[in-house]
Amino acid sequence: MEIVYFSAGRSILEVKKEQQEWTLNEKITPNTFLCLAADPNRPGRLYGGTFNDGLWLSCDNGDTWEPAGAGITHKRIMSVAVSPIEVKNDLSVVWAGTEPSGLFRSEDGGNTWTDCPSLLDLPSRPSWSFPPRPHTHHVRWIQPDHHNEHRIFVGIELGGVMKSEDKGAHWEDRKPHSQYDCHSMAVHPRVSGRVYEAAGGGYAESFDGGTTWQTVNEGLAPYNYLISVAVDPANADTVVASASKSPYEAYNPERANTIVVRRENGGSWVRVHEGLPDADGSAHFALASHESRPGVFYAVNNLGLYISYDAGRTWNKISIEWPEFVKGKRIPGFAIIAGHDEKHE
Repeated sequence: MEIVYFSAGRSILEVKKEQQEWTLNEKITPNTFLCLAADPNRPGRLYGGTFNDGLWLSCDNGDTWEPAGAGITHKRIMSVAVSPIEVKNDLSVVWAGTEPSGLFRSEDGGNTWTDCPSLLDLPSRPSWSFPPRPHTHHVRWIQPDHHNEHRIFVGIELGGVMKSEDKGAHWEDRKPHSQYDCHSMAVHPRVSGRVYEAAGGGYAESFDGGTTWQTVNEGLAPYNYLISVAVDPANADTVVASASKSPYEAYNPERANTIVVRRENGGSWVRVHEGLPDADGSAHFALASHESRPGVFYAVNNLGLYISYDAGRTWNKISIEWPEFVKGKRIPGFAIIAGHDEKHE
């Protein structure tokens, strides 16, 4: 079985595959979720962050929700992540990022939280600023490492990628040649040290666990504004990203113009077309892969849910009845629980 969850307005959509058939089920949420995460070690356990109403959790696949417990000191939850390898009290460790920038950690499934205040002691902090709300900034992305439970990355919008090697107790500042306007990150599930960043200025990657970085934008222009990134579990050098020309054309479906780009074996970025909708009217794609499905990528936006079985070269639109209201929404949260490899549709 595979289950895909994504947020749209005040709903999450659960798309489930059982015995080669996909079904979609809409579930109402307490508020609009800006971010979404699923616990890979506890099926049915979900976390959703809101703009002004805190973090919420569900233990029943999103059928019911309750507020997370005490300890998060801001109500704007801009990012949430579940560690794939660190488990405490039979629950995966959960991280939440806020606006203004803050990072919080829970070892009991979101019932209690502890702060990571030294993130705000970094020398670059006075330069952090989010252009639409320049008086503030936020933790846009949280990326736990898949190989080292002590290592975690956070992406500040707008400030860059920060790294901790001791579970958030101490932090390293943004490194040269990474990107300032971090939107999302990925790490490779099988190759230690590989880190990938999609940002407003393009793409950056690290081969040594975030110690050094390089920016690689060849082939992107004019689609230099990257939003989401995913990597092939079977090949650390195969990456896909969603790309627009600017933030103006990325998020609002009424004026959106977004494409999917692909890069392999250290080459230039190349646009992929087959099976995907036209760029006009396509809001940004949320992208994901899963380590149990080598070569398989998932993409979702306002126009549909798509899957690639050939490492992002071609795509198929999953055959489900697409809700009309989703066509006018952006997809800010995306989470996957994937089973073992199955035959193609």
